[in-house]
Amino acid sequence: MTTSVVAGRRAVLEAVRAGTAQDVLVARGARSTPGLRDVLDACREAGLRVREVDRAELDQIASDHRGVVAMTGAAEPIGERELATWPFGEDDLAVVLDGITDPQNLGAAARSAEAAGARMLVTRIRRAADVTPAAIRASAGALLHLPHARVANIARALERLKDAGFTVVGLDERAERTVFEEEPPEGRVAVVLGSEGEGLGRLTREACDLLVRLPMRGRVGSLNASASLAAALYAFVLRR
Repeated sequence: MTTSVVAGRRAVLEAVRAGTAQDVLVARGARSTPGLRDVLDACREAGLRVREVDRAELDQIASDHRGVVAMTGAAEPIGERELATWPFGEDDLAVVLDGITDPQNLGAAARSAEAAGARMLVTRIRRAADVTPAAIRASAGALLHLPHARVANIARALERLKDAGFTVVGLDERAERTVFEEEPPEGRVAVVLGSEGEGLGRLTREACDLLVRLPMRGRVGSLNASASLAAALYAFVLRR
């Protein structure tokens, strides 16, 4: 288990619900909003003690805490080799991020993945955003619920997922067919999103079974990375 900090009312609430929160700190005199009451009710149901502390103490722990911080004990990330033997269901979805570097994008992508029913998130160890309090907050706590594999090599991880029966679909603006022109594959599907600036790496693209793109009808040439993922998940994978 690793200990980390979760800040913000929504993120702390999800940490309590996920059973990973070990210590919850609330700023003394914090305004009683519905969000704070949800946190306190969840802590009471979970039998977690809530400590009131000076806001200055919370400021030392997290920069943007909105009056609530939790210390959590999270499971160690899943390794690359475990992907081939993980107990996936027959129609499960995995989301693979090939070099997302912005913690906000990581959090937003994890939120979309979890909301779409993904059973696994795969990210790179190097040259990629880590799970920070900012990422957890941007994910609305989704990073606390979603099993997370951190791997050294995305292309190799995709081969592991193929060994587990996944069809790998890459989002690539250069793909010939759009998500509306291509029929989504049956069974287990892994959707791969490239980095914010460069998209899919060459080896990652070559490891994909299928490449699709989002149709762009406006003057803007592309969507934000996490917005592209959300659109593809709902327009392509979930229409199966």
